[in-house]
Amino acid sequence: MPHTTGPTATTTADASTTPASTSTSTSASASVDALPWEDLVTSALLGTDRRPPASRGGPVPADAPAALLDAAALHTVRRRAGLLPAVPEARPEPAAPDPRPALPEAARHRLAHLLADRSAPSGGGRRGTAPDLTELIPQWLAIANRRGFRAPAALLPPLLDAARARTDLRPQALAFAGPRGRWLAGLNPDWKFALRGSASGAPPTDTTDPDAVARLWEEGLFAERVALLDAVRAQDPPAGLALLATTWSAERAEDRLMFLDSLRSGLGDADEPFLEQALSDRSRNVRATAAELLSALPGSALAGRMAARAMSCVHPDRTGDVAAIAVEAPHECDAGMQRDGVMAVPPTGRGERSWWLGQLVEATPLGVWEERFGGRPAEEVVALPVADDWADELHTAWCRAAVRQRDPRWARALLGRPSAPVASGPGTASIAERSKLLAILDAGERASWVAGFIAAHGLSEAFQLLGVCTVPWAGPLGRAVVDALDIARDGGSYPWSFSGVMGLAERCLDPAEADRLEVLTAAQDEQEGASPGAGGYWSEAFQRLVSTLRLRAAMEAELMA
Repeated sequence: MPHTTGPTATTTADASTTPASTSTSTSASASVDALPWEDLVTSALLGTDRRPPASRGGPVPADAPAALLDAAALHTVRRRAGLLPAVPEARPEPAAPDPRPALPEAARHRLAHLLADRSAPSGGGRRGTAPDLTELIPQWLAIANRRGFRAPAALLPPLLDAARARTDLRPQALAFAGPRGRWLAGLNPDWKFALRGSASGAPPTDTTDPDAVARLWEEGLFAERVALLDAVRAQDPPAGLALLATTWSAERAEDRLMFLDSLRSGLGDADEPFLEQALSDRSRNVRATAAELLSALPGSALAGRMAARAMSCVHPDRTGDVAAIAVEAPHECDAGMQRDGVMAVPPTGRGERSWWLGQLVEATPLGVWEERFGGRPAEEVVALPVADDWADELHTAWCRAAVRQRDPRWARALLGRPSAPVASGPGTASIAERSKLLAILDAGERASWVAGFIAAHGLSEAFQLLGVCTVPWAGPLGRAVVDALDIARDGGSYPWSFSGVMGLAERCLDPAEADRLEVLTAAQDEQEGASPGAGGYWSEAFQRLVSTLRLRAAMEAELMA
């Protein structure tokens, strides 16, 4: 037979090489198939160029991406085929009933709108005239809780999500969510914050059950124990102190400090023996807190010791014809002073003697000074001249004492007249200290004082003072804020300097002020010397303020239906 050449030979040669090629490809594919699932995932994430899908020591397939997908498909079938049926778990117990009435329909729609807007992206730049709905959620919740409504079941998930994202919402949101919200939180780890008693402001257990209280105190998480102590202390201060005493010596220093802080609620003379023992605690912070609490008890032994030290330093100046105050600051900080909470080392920039003097005075009962200076009332004592430039130090210490002892007479005296220049007040020029003094006064007097301050000094210094005023700002305070905003607009500057006050006004002004503000929403003609475009920005700001106030009025009306 003739010998065949040409194409036939070529075909034969190709056929002879095909099994070897197929064997190599199959071997490479098999090596990829042998890779663990985790390695395939790594190759997919990093890319087959950086992490080729080949077993250790094995060949890299020619078409790595295809080999990776083939191996992933094979592994997927294996994993699914190997799954065992899940063991059914017991159904959760039903949520406890919530007897509170349901929300009115309009209020339910409003809440859904507020919670949906919470996740909407915020636009940068100018805020425009639309109200900021996210800032109205706390107010809506406060009104709903006062009215005693039950949260709609369908809105519990977005409500808990909102509380998870904003810690300031948690007390009001969890009170509104009620037992159904806590039940739901137990099924989702993302909402575990709702199960902590301190997060919701609710007692974590029945405080009338001694066994339950003792068990939680011994076995609970730290946050649960703090919440428990707060709850017991609020209902029965001696019982709370007795509970703390059972484990006090075994607690960690940082835990002792937090537990000691819980004694501020219901602080009384019965707490003195325990606090006196805490003055010898191993922790400096615990000792300092115990001393602070004891100094808030005017009849305590520590207050008496501090008064004796302070009176040896501050006394009537008998060298002149006019009544005055002489000061001789301590020359040392002995062991007794340090045990009573006086910190020996001053902060950077403070002199030792003035630092020690301030601590002695702020821990002294304020009534001592009225006796020390001939029975003069607080107003006259703080008005006395102080020798040798010690006035600022002495008055600032008196301010701290008034805040610590919650003494409205001294707070009133140290605040002075709101119309007086800030730097020449009888107490302190610090706005932060003044806001603390204001918090001691009743709501009406507080609002009246701040209104007078704004009328005399404008809004630039008033932001912190407004923050301690009761909402809504009604009457003289509301009118003072509106008038000051009008004056600021007429000044021709941009409203951004007052953005903090405007934000507070949106949340805190009485909605009834909307009608008075309506006239300010119109854009003014540009005045000579005014910032370019300031009139338009002010118009937008006032339109947003009016819109927000009217929205708040509508929200309240819906919840009153």
